[in-house]
Amino acid sequence: MNCNEFLAFIREDFPLTPAQEAAFEALDALYREWNAQINVISRKDIDNLYEHHVLHSLAIARYLQTVPGLYEEFSAASVLDLGTGGGFPGIPLAILFPSARFVLCDSVGKKTIVAQAVSSALGLENVQVVNARAESLPQTFDFVVSRAVASLTDFYPWVKGKFSRGILYLKGGDVVPEIAEVMARHRMARGSVHTWPVSSWLAGPYYDGKLVIHIEK
Repeated sequence: MNCNEFLAFIREDFPLTPAQEAAFEALDALYREWNAQINVISRKDIDNLYEHHVLHSLAIARYLQTVPGLYEEFSAASVLDLGTGGGFPGIPLAILFPSARFVLCDSVGKKTIVAQAVSSALGLENVQVVNARAESLPQTFDFVVSRAVASLTDFYPWVKGKFSRGILYLKGGDVVPEIAEVMARHRMARGSVHTWPVSSWLAGPYYDGKLVIHIEK
């Protein structure tokens, strides 16, 4: 999928300004340039940037549209992207939600170099990149987003107490045991965890079994 195909696809669900389209278009050259220096995307997968990384990140936004009022709430929220790597899902979401405020956090410094460089090149004034562990961040956020940095049982303690509205977590595989364990361990209310199959929006074998997991506060 090239950028033109990507834009044609997402225009069906998201209204985009010319500035947003230009930012999405710029991602290809920026990630190719930086990935040649610091490997944050598999070099075998860089040609699938839009399909496997940008669209996958935006599955969170598509899920938000399925819950009444949540898309609008997120659009003005403070958001922590924990384990952002080179900027996923945070940078695509920051392009799409210019009025939301994003902190992109990763404990690996060289990855945050890429996220910062891409964000700066795009002029994303709603993005701050930090090289830190979640536990060291002093502030709380409305939402936490992340893209499969760990099992839910490991991930949740890192962000517990760091959010006021919810977690939106991209993950694949058999998540039922993880969800059951984290709900029991942290005494979550029944009905507070929701799963949404990415394949209901994005077709193809890459998305089979991939989910947006929404944990409500």
